[in-house]
This record gives sequence, structure tokens and C-alpha cells, in this order.
Amino acid sequence: MREPEKYCGVIPAFYACYDDAGEVSPERVRALAEHLIRKGVKGVYVGGSSGECIYQSVDDRKRTLENVMAVAKGRITVIAHVACNNTRDSVELARHAESLGVDAIAAIPPIYFHLPEYAIADYWNAMSNAAPNTDFVIYNIPQLAGVALTMPLFEEMRKNPRVAAVKNSSMPVQDIQMFKAAGGEGFVVFNGPDEQFVGGRTMGADGGIGGTYAVMPELFLKADALLRTGEVEKACAVQYDIDAIIYAMCACRGNLYAVMKEILRLREGLILGGVRAPLPGLGPEDMPQVEKCAAMIDAAIERAAAL
Repeated sequence: MREPEKYCGVIPAFYACYDDAGEVSPERVRALAEHLIRKGVKGVYVGGSSGECIYQSVDDRKRTLENVMAVAKGRITVIAHVACNNTRDSVELARHAESLGVDAIAAIPPIYFHLPEYAIADYWNAMSNAAPNTDFVIYNIPQLAGVALTMPLFEEMRKNPRVAAVKNSSMPVQDIQMFKAAGGEGFVVFNGPDEQFVGGRTMGADGGIGGTYAVMPELFLKADALLRTGEVEKACAVQYDIDAIIYAMCACRGNLYAVMKEILRLREGLILGGVRAPLPGLGPEDMPQVEKCAAMIDAAIERAAAL
């Protein structure tokens, strides 16, 4: 029986964790997983954009998920993003994820070639069929994938009983309401854009999955708690702080994930490595801005605690 509640809450997208040679580090993966569990998040989303999935091999992604699961041990929900840009590798990752006991697998549509919707459905269903005892999450991120989840495609995918949720990263929050209404009782919709966590939740999202959650989980957990008690105005105040921090992090020359990993080193002592090329790493000129962002997070957490 499906348990929608295990998907309701704050689910950080898990960062790629590398050693000093740029290879996936099991020790650093485990350290980040344990850190997020201690912070009190609902779960983690492994192998997505924040995990630099399109720049990793199948073996890299397996190694990361194996080490997350070694730490999770049922204490948090684990959703594994398994999409590759071919069906064969995606199916292999789906089988592997189910063998580890993840709660759900997820997938973006195929990118680059513009495929007909029936081919996209076949691609998603092939992954789902390879993990027949595991929930499936559709990841709708049209601004990056180049393909939007249309209502006809959504209705076709709903014929698959394992389709349990949509991770909706399209910018219009009305899409959340649309998928929530069409999904029916027990169907889960995740808010994707971090800058509109509060807006997405008020439009009906059951929880959120986001790339900046892991660098400042305290703020998203506070916003979530305030929404649950109906204190929307206070939740908005937290959201405004979150947005200011995101804008400041994006002002760096280095990639956002490189920025957030460095902030975690500064604030939490976590060493997660850099980012994989062609993502640009941090330069010395970025460090004053990174330090400013770390300070902004500290100040925002202090303000949120007072609400």
C-alpha cells in the first residue's frame, strides 16, 4: 500500500561528493547523508541535477546511491533519480535502485532529441517496469529538459499504477494545482523551484525537493513548519531570506553547486569536493561572495528561530 505521508516535507536534492581526485567518495557521501538526517529532513533525492547526474557514469551513480542507502537505513525517505539519456542505462539504474530498497525512483524525460509523447511514456514505463515494487516519480523540468509534462502525457502515465508523484519544477505554480487535481486522492506533487517553496506549498504541493535545501535545511524546515501551523506571513518572511541567499549564491562566477559545497565546508565542516567539468569550479575571486552567503545563512537562521 502506498504511503503518501513519507513524501510530505522537506527533501533536499543530494550533492555529488568527490574525493580530491574528482572521483565519487563513499566517505563523503555518507557524511553528507548523516548530516542531513541530523538536521531532520524528511528524505533525500539522489542522482538528480544537484548530483551532477548528466556528468556521471552509471557506476558513479550506483556508488553514490549505495552509500546513501548504507546510512539511511529506513530513517529517511530516499528517492533515486535514475534517468540517463538512453533507456538501457536508465533501466539498469532502476533495477539497481529497487535492489537497494529505495522508496521511489524518478526520471526526467529524455533530452536533446524532441521525442513524441508516446516515446517518452515508453521510456518512463521501461524504468518503472524494471522496478515493479517501487513508486515512480515524474520529474517535470521543461526549462532544462526542453520537454514539458502535458496533461495528455500525464494522463497516459497515470495508467501506470506505480506513478505516485510529480516533481514539478516548472515555474508557474498553477501547474502544481493542475497536477494535484488530476492526480486524485493520494497522489503527491512536489514543489521544485526553491524560490517559490512557500508559494508552491500554498497551491497544494505536499512537499518540496530542491537543490538549495541541503545548504540551508534549517530555513526550509522552518518555512515548512510555519505552513503546517497556518502562519503563512511568517513563512513568507523565511522565503524572502531564502530567495536573497539564492540570488547572492548565483552571483558567483563558479557553479552554484560549487558555491554550496564550499558554504557547507565553511559552516558545517563538511568536505564534499568540487564539481565535475564542464561545470565551472570556484575561483579566488568567488571567496568573498561565498563568505558573504555563509553569513547570510547564519543571520537568516537566527531570524527564523525568532519567528
